[in-house]
Amino acid sequence: MNQPNRSNSCINLRKVAMIGCGFVGSATAFALMESGLFTEMVLIDADKDRAEGEAMDISHGLPFARPMKIYAGDYDDIVDAAIIIITAGANQKPDETRLDLVQKNVSIFKNIIPQIAERNCKGILLVVSNPVDILTYVALKLSGFAPNRVLGSGTVLDTARLKYMLGEHLQVDSRSVHAFIIGEHGDSELAVFSSAMVSGVPIDHFCEMRGHYHHDTAEARIAEKVKNSAYEIIEKKNATYFGVAMAVRRICEAIIRDEKSILPVSNLMRGEFGIEDMALSMPAIVSAKGIEEMVPIALDEEELSRLRKSAETLKKIIKEIL
Repeated sequence: MNQPNRSNSCINLRKVAMIGCGFVGSATAFALMESGLFTEMVLIDADKDRAEGEAMDISHGLPFARPMKIYAGDYDDIVDAAIIIITAGANQKPDETRLDLVQKNVSIFKNIIPQIAERNCKGILLVVSNPVDILTYVALKLSGFAPNRVLGSGTVLDTARLKYMLGEHLQVDSRSVHAFIIGEHGDSELAVFSSAMVSGVPIDHFCEMRGHYHHDTAEARIAEKVKNSAYEIIEKKNATYFGVAMAVRRICEAIIRDEKSILPVSNLMRGEFGIEDMALSMPAIVSAKGIEEMVPIALDEEELSRLRKSAETLKKIIKEIL
């Protein structure tokens, strides 16, 4: 397969690099090919044959899609990529939490990130590997990139799951539901119901419109189901990849189109809510700059307490690994 000429003179806004071609990486590569956002995609994996096989497999379907260069490459090929996506890492096993993956995947990142940094890449670094909040922070520290250029997929998928389940509960289009999962992308995440709405109507009022009155019970049940979704999927099919692939595609859309969309991505906390020097999944304006600005979402006292507790959980682990 022919490879395009390498260049480090500028960013190619129609080029994306994928580091890691496992379940998540390959599903994301396919989703991005279908999106039409990019005209060039380089796949990199420790197993070069795997990267070449995925590139061939997707390329053979291009007559049904749009013209695009998809090829297996190496780190020299990422220099001019607009977005560098990292999905590389150990898979989460059925009996593992995302935090159990820390040591294994931090070691992998200590190999990957310096290779990106030494090539002086100018694109956006998008971390997808788990635990995503900790690895986003690790990527930020190891790369030396400006904080706006390093973000993680965060709770974008968790938030989509919340919207989907609320839509099912209320029998409305999930796209009309406005609510966030914030904090850790993991067991200490929290659903922000205090400011949740359905097309401008507070969630509790809308529930009553639809005949639901036991708000606290329903909210706790739905939040728990969202939190455990990945575990349930892993138990049933050994891995999750389609949902996160669509979440990554959504983040890439916001960046490439300079949409200034508000998404709960993992980004650096700098004193917001009394939390600093760590990455958490919080709503932020995502644009061509990467993280443009964090959005000051309203939290009640219980939610604020839970957010700080979530931050403390991650902070302890960060101190042990860095």
